Amino acid sequence: MELSQVSQMFEAIEDEVRRVFVGQDEVLSNVLVAMLARGHVLLEGVPGVGKTLLVRTLGQVLGCHFRRVQFTPDLMPSDVTGSTLYNTQKGEFEFKHGPVFTHILLADEVNRAPAKTQSAMLESMAERSVTVDGVTHPLPSPYFVLATQNPLESAGTYALPEAQLDRFLFKVLIKHPVKEVEEQLLRNVRDGFDAAELDAAKLRRITTAQGLVQMQRAISQVQVDDKIISYIADLVGVTRRHRAVQIGASPRAAIALLQTARVEAAVQGRNFVVPDDVKTHGAAVLRHRIILQPDAEIEGVTTDEVVASVLHETQVPGMGESHRPTASAGHRPAQAPHHAPAHAPHSAQAPARAQGHQGWAAPPPGQDQTQLDMDPAPSAPARPAHAPSGSAPARPAGLDPDTIPPTGMGPLSGGGGRSDH
Repeated sequence: MELSQVSQMFEAIEDEVRRVFVGQDEVLSNVLVAMLARGHVLLEGVPGVGKTLLVRTLGQVLGCHFRRVQFTPDLMPSDVTGSTLYNTQKGEFEFKHGPVFTHILLADEVNRAPAKTQSAMLESMAERSVTVDGVTHPLPSPYFVLATQNPLESAGTYALPEAQLDRFLFKVLIKHPVKEVEEQLLRNVRDGFDAAELDAAKLRRITTAQGLVQMQRAISQVQVDDKIISYIADLVGVTRRHRAVQIGASPRAAIALLQTARVEAAVQGRNFVVPDDVKTHGAAVLRHRIILQPDAEIEGVTTDEVVASVLHETQVPGMGESHRPTASAGHRPAQAPHHAPAHAPHSAQAPARAQGHQGWAAPPPGQDQTQLDMDPAPSAPARPAHAPSGSAPARPAGLDPDTIPPTGMGPLSGGGGRSDH
């Protein structure tokens, strides 16, 4: 898949999911970016804000196999990963695959399971494999864990250990919708929409599991300058020296910032990363990887405030003209005029589609090209429109309903595995 197709496919997926998941555009964008970055997402929000609906809808639109596990205090690790059972007919032991063998796993209320069961998820999230009785079984590709938790309840819950939190690429907060969005939700229900009968919505399958893997591979074409690498290292280093932080972000957080920045650049239609691509998802990457000082918590300081401070205080590097596309050889920079896509519904919470960062324009004569004055971190993901009205490129194969493969899913895994012994 060409890098230019990633942006078109991404927006087509967004538009289809918005048909039923209304008014949470920033949440939807974050989850899709995490998927393309091959990461897992922790969704935190009170009950009834659509966390489960979002995951089920993504499973249908992305053409991926989906399974749901309700985490409870009596859930055992084998209930998640699977177990080895004796087959009396064959006279041998064979492995019975657990619900973790899927493309999209919804770990509902993950903080209700004890640490023993939560630890069963660590290998699958980090290595995309499961080891049972000394035999390692690879998981299907792609593989995502979308876990949910309620931030208000404490009775009957177990706090996620730092090792497991660090394996989530994003921690996304889902809040109550604004009045206009809630009115739209009520109108949808009045007109017959039922979240329990999602098939009735007749969602269109935009891609397949293999198509999603191709989008992930296309992200590797996005170029990252050494100055961006240094900027990411500086950001993570500041979190470890911040006056309100007891334990700062890990090296895995730096890798997450790099991966999500490349995805954000591809979604915007660029093949190079700018500092704003790093800043855009800084809060989602860092908020669950920072442990505050006890006195800061007593004073009411939040991790989001610390992350905003880190993004504001860290010096942004200049890149120079040689790292930007030029128009001298008939190549135009990958920016497009701002306009709202005709097919995207208006939402009170929809993120603004910006043009890119002004700091990447050529400096005036006499000014050092390596000194660029960058703005503070954006509060919501900003992406440009992909083409002016009437000049949109042809839709790639796979977006046309006539070319979509049949919906039947084959088996996701075989019975074999590789032994560690």
